[in-house]
Amino acid sequence: MNAWRRLLLAVVCGVAVASIYAAQPVLEPMGRDLGVPAERTGWIVATGQFGYLAGLLLLVPLGDVVDRRRLIAVHLTITAAGMALTGSASAAWGAFAGLAAAGAFAVVVQTTVAYAASVSPPAERGRNIGVVTSGVVVGILGARVVTGTLAEVWGWRSVYAVLAVLSLGLAALVLVTLPSEERPDPTARYGQLVVSLGGLFGQRVFLTRGLIAFFLFASFGTLWSGLSLPLAGTPWQLSESQIGLFGIAGLAGALGAARAGRWADAGRAAPVTGLALTLLILSWAAIARLPWSLWLLIAGIVVLDFAVQAVHVSNQHLLTAAHPDRVSSVIGGYMVFYSLGSALGAAATTATFTAYGWAGSSLLGAGFAACALAVWATDRRPPRVVYCRSCRCCCSTSTTPSSTATRPSAPPSPPSSPSTACPPPTWHR
Repeated sequence: MNAWRRLLLAVVCGVAVASIYAAQPVLEPMGRDLGVPAERTGWIVATGQFGYLAGLLLLVPLGDVVDRRRLIAVHLTITAAGMALTGSASAAWGAFAGLAAAGAFAVVVQTTVAYAASVSPPAERGRNIGVVTSGVVVGILGARVVTGTLAEVWGWRSVYAVLAVLSLGLAALVLVTLPSEERPDPTARYGQLVVSLGGLFGQRVFLTRGLIAFFLFASFGTLWSGLSLPLAGTPWQLSESQIGLFGIAGLAGALGAARAGRWADAGRAAPVTGLALTLLILSWAAIARLPWSLWLLIAGIVVLDFAVQAVHVSNQHLLTAAHPDRVSSVIGGYMVFYSLGSALGAAATTATFTAYGWAGSSLLGAGFAACALAVWATDRRPPRVVYCRSCRCCCSTSTTPSSTATRPSAPPSPPSSPSTACPPPTWHR
């Protein structure tokens, strides 16, 4: 995949995800204009997240049965329609409907990542996923800068008009510039793929990485969905455009983690995850100083977004490598955790800030990060061999020792004859 195509796919991801997060720096004027109470403005962002969740379950599996290039274009077009509805809404229900629709079809992000993974050779998969998914974080944070400026000059509705136009333009570019994938005919139908998503949640690697993503993005959402509230109040009293500029600090952190894909290609995804989650917890110590120092806030934002991007890329690399035949479904299932975590962070941070101030929100974000680190640490247990006394060999029928299985004090004796040879030892998590 050449640099131009990587850039195009990254921009697609950025614009799509911006449709969900563009409201973050303008929650106050948007809520006031639509008649949404201050303590419930977090639901403006959470509504898009719940739409996104529905799209992950129902739309992403389509990427494993139809041409992803055309699917990307269709999803972008419908996302544009949702943005237009939100920008023209005269009441809260209209804006919520538009946000939910745009959120559902913003899962074009997952289809785009799956496309990048499927057309990349194995040695470059991590690098390409890292570049493309950097568009996600750039879209989330860059949207804050652009949204704040547009909202101050032309009002918050102009933000959604611009996003609608960009989505339509990108849909046309995708059809013109990207080649169709070369892959065998699908062996499963759409309904089978949707049902099979449930089976993924019983796999340890998938569940572990999903839970890490849940707490990771709950912490991320706690910051970015609640940041505008203390900055707009005393003692800072910043405008929408000034608040949006803090997205630049987030961009610096996210782009600093651009090598996360290369680290994953080199087999260092697991240690990178642990280190990044530790940094995530520490970043909240600086972010909590917001009422006294904006410089410490900026430093904390840089570290937080570096950590989030590094973990996110590592997670997706591990999962796509483990399931190369159903990349879209695996990424879609993984992003269910992302969506739920983001929605939790967005809804909880505004309520927590109203009740306990920014100190309460900071403790909430750090708590989510600590939970993610705990999940990672739990999964770091060394592998073990299960030795069955009945057949005197290392068995793979169970991942936990039963009453008839114990750890061998010494390797099992070699078989007496080739006809009774045992299979090689099987190691389990």
